[in-house]
Amino acid sequence: MTRICFLTSADMMKDRPGAREDWFEFDLEFGALSKACEAAGISLEACIWDQDFDASVYDGFMVGTVWDYPPKLDNFLKTLDRLNAIAPVWNSPALVRWNIEKTYLRELDEASAPSIPTLWADKADDAAIAQGFERFGGDKLVVKPLVGGGAWRQALIRKGEPLPSADELPLGACLIQPFLPGVPEEGGYSMIFFGDRFSHGLNKRPKSGDYRVQSLYGATEAVWTPGEDELALARKVLSTAQDITGEDAFLYARVDMVRGLDGELALMELEIIEPYLYPEQGPDLGEVFVEALKEKLG
Repeated sequence: MTRICFLTSADMMKDRPGAREDWFEFDLEFGALSKACEAAGISLEACIWDQDFDASVYDGFMVGTVWDYPPKLDNFLKTLDRLNAIAPVWNSPALVRWNIEKTYLRELDEASAPSIPTLWADKADDAAIAQGFERFGGDKLVVKPLVGGGAWRQALIRKGEPLPSADELPLGACLIQPFLPGVPEEGGYSMIFFGDRFSHGLNKRPKSGDYRVQSLYGATEAVWTPGEDELALARKVLSTAQDITGEDAFLYARVDMVRGLDGELALMELEIIEPYLYPEQGPDLGEVFVEALKEKLG
């Protein structure tokens, strides 16, 4: 039987000390994928990425819910390289390196993908924030680190107010964007693909008074069926990323979009490292994933 390793992090195990509040997302995602794999004669097995396991028994490795990697980035990338020398890692270490810094958004923007206006800064200090307000206007900005996910060290800055503490701001280089009123009003939209196959879409809405669309901060999700225009927009982002990286269809990808200041959908993130795949909103997710996985296995 073909054996595939699903990489996860220790803090996604509900019975371990220090488990995240959203540990259940591992259970939901791995449950849906492993069940579909089993039906196809494939064994999908979870391993904690930074703990010892026998990698030689696997025919491939999927980067799954490895959500503790940002502070351990160097070790994470070395681990992916080591595993890739044994069997293929999906998505590939080269693709992970391209996607891991949000500077990939600048490349997509330069290639005409629909984008949010962004100021790139070496540090989230008073000078950079002042430049952001001067460039974008408005009374609120959002600051994000170049490396990180799940709103880690992401901050909402209000004009005229002191900056948050250093512990709440990006550690170094960052991106600064205008606050988008459409996010608290209608949330964000995600489209999930396996290979070149669209699986499902969803609308993620922040809780009242917040703007973050992760369940960790009280956001909720609902099924959303994109129209042909929205799907075409997402496919354009994917094809542009493939052209830039020279990679063929990604095993998995999540295209996150929000309503821009012009009223049109724009790319918030292209998640191709360890995105949550929202199985609750995609009842056929497992089957679509298996078809793409079979193509990767050859």
